[in-house]
Amino acid sequence: MLIMETPSVCTTLAPVWQIIGWVLWVFKIVIPIVIIIFGVIDLGKAVVASKDDEIKKSVKSLVMRAVAGIVIFFIPTLVGAIFSLVGEFNDNKEEYNKCKACITNPGGTGEGSCNAYVEESKNS
Repeated sequence: MLIMETPSVCTTLAPVWQIIGWVLWVFKIVIPIVIIIFGVIDLGKAVVASKDDEIKKSVKSLVMRAVAGIVIFFIPTLVGAIFSLVGEFNDNKEEYNKCKACITNPGGTGEGSCNAYVEESKNS
């Protein structure tokens, strides 16, 4: 039995999906910034040391960290795309859209937003 077979699982667990969405949002914003800051600090140390080998190594490390930061930034987009694909193959598309709204936009407001689904879960 799949967990998504229950008709109201996304509404019932909307607060949990919202927390997961906020965690992904923090990952999306904070981690790439921290990765790039550490890369720039390492590069600065290498430049101050004036050693060509260390500079090359630090530049390579900075590029790899920047790529990792970009990949991490797009993880929520990937999660949203996966939810869209899974939702297309299910009869209960509305429930998937509720889960997707909470994971990809946890702070959304108005009708059809995660906050509306959290309120709905509190009332049920």
